[in-house]
Order: sequence, then C-alpha cells, then structure tokens
Amino acid sequence: MNDTLTAVPGFRVGHWSDVEGATGCTVILCPPEGAVAAVDVRGGSPGTRETDLLRPENTVERVHAVVLAGGSAFGLAAADGVMRWLWERNVGFDTSFARVPIVPSAILFDLPVGRADAWPGPEAGYAACEAAHAGPVEQGNVGAGVGASVGKGRGMAWACKAGVGSAAAHLPNGLVVAALAIVNAFGAVSDPHTGRVLAGVRQHDAEGRFIGFVDAVELLKAGEAPHFAGPNTTLAVVATNGRLSKAAMAKVAQQAQAGLARTIRPVFSTIDGDVIFALSYGEVKTHTDMVGMVAADVLAQAVVNGVVRAASCYGLPAANDFLGASAV
Repeated sequence: MNDTLTAVPGFRVGHWSDVEGATGCTVILCPPEGAVAAVDVRGGSPGTRETDLLRPENTVERVHAVVLAGGSAFGLAAADGVMRWLWERNVGFDTSFARVPIVPSAILFDLPVGRADAWPGPEAGYAACEAAHAGPVEQGNVGAGVGASVGKGRGMAWACKAGVGSAAAHLPNGLVVAALAIVNAFGAVSDPHTGRVLAGVRQHDAEGRFIGFVDAVELLKAGEAPHFAGPNTTLAVVATNGRLSKAAMAKVAQQAQAGLARTIRPVFSTIDGDVIFALSYGEVKTHTDMVGMVAADVLAQAVVNGVVRAASCYGLPAANDFLGASAV
C-alpha cells in the first residue's frame, strides 16, 4: 500500500536533487483541472510565492502545482520552470487570453550545508515535473530535502541530517489524508507517541562518545543561550480526496500545524519559516475536522520519516547513526 502523499489519487510528486551543491526542489503536481488549495504560515521567516491568493476571500480557488525548494529566496525561481512545464501542456487558470498556471511555492534555508552559490532555478523545477510520478514518494536525502538539517541550537557543528518524509492514512469510508514534509527545523524532532528525541543537538561526553540529543529549549532552561543560526524552516503539504471548500481547507492547514507542534521543539520560531499547504481533490464526503485531525497525525509521521529516512552526509550524521534502524 502507498503510504505517501501520492496515495491521494490525482497527485504526482517529483524531485530534482543537486547532491554536489546540497540543494534541490520537490514539486507536487495536481490534476490538470487543479486542486482546491489553502495555506497556513506560522514561521517568522517565511519565503513564499503566490500564497496571498490562497486566502479564503481571494478569487482563485485551485492551484496546479506546489513547489518546495532549497536555496533560500533564490530557490523561488524553480516555480518559473514549473509554470513553463504546465503552460506547455495548456494547464492553468483560464484568463480567456491564456492559461496561467497557479503555482504557490515556499523555500527553506540550506545554504550553510553545501555550496552557498547553488540553488534550484527554472531548469530544476522543470526537471522535477518531468520526474513526477504517482508512485510512492521517495524519501530522505532527495529534492528539497538534500540540504535539510535539524537540531541547530549549538550551530551546524552539532546538528543532524534530515530530509523529505511522507505518510498517509486510509480510512474505511474511502477517505485518504496524506502529508509530505521537508524537515529543516531549528529545533529537535521527537516521536509524538513516546516523546523520544530522534534528532536534535548532539551531546557527547569528555571522550567524544555520543550520549544523547537535546533541544534548544532545554539549553535555554539550563542557562545556555541557544545559537540562533540563520533561517531554517519545515515545509509541508497535506492532501485529501475529501471534497472540501477553500475556506475548509484553510482550517485544515491550521489544524495540520498541530502535527509540527507534536514533533518539533521549538517550532514556529522567528528563524523558522514554517509553511503548510493544504490540497483537496476528490469527491469523498467528509467533515473539515475529520480531515484536519487526521492531517495533523499524518504530518507528524511525515516529519518523523523525514528524520529517520535521511542518511548522513555533508559532515552531518543522521538520526539512525545513533538510534539504529528501529528508531520508531
């Protein structure tokens, strides 16, 4: 069974990865007629494009793709390539003069991990569309997650590798709710069921042996001022085949934020640009709260997967280097 974002029929996901530069982008392609969409921005350092139009009171209801990219603000250019790919296929909002693809985007800050002069541009966005498919989403060190990291309360020297994670829930009435997360948080990531810290600021004893993880909140409470390293950010998309309005999906995006709060500590800081997009495409009758509550659960699992599916690289160890393959 597909337990990733593409479990929701009609959606495809593609990655473009720059392993040398330690950056990339991830594209979520909606069906050609578009998906009802909304957004909720909680982080204090967001980098976004075309998010104002997702406010419930604004005109356009459907989007044709969502782009999540590394490269800081430079990475927003990846959406240009996605727009071109869609335009070539006559997909977009019909203005009567031309079809204009609606492609909201958000970026994360991965410049300290690889090359600071490497970021995804239009060609990367186009290539991610070419690679998009409806099979299970590849997770870990791919796409926008190539340069992702977590646990930066003492700076990058004590951080851990993270990446792309995805999860889905299949309900008996045919409702599917799924999530995809790019985990690049300032804070630590914990198992929402046990509270076990899976990745955060690494701690070592006098002999250099690993003795556990800690988050920036604990450093602060212990009297150590956390190292507020530059912008971070967790980006996410939740999707469902439930039939909901744009206003309802705005509430779903808000409710899904609980999934980040259950797994990331601290979250929504002034140096995180946390953004959640919510997409609806399908005809399953449902209630806003049903989708929102399940969205929080699958997003929490997607965040965990973004940590435990990542592999060590760029001098950053991965969670499983310390916790083993049975981390959760």
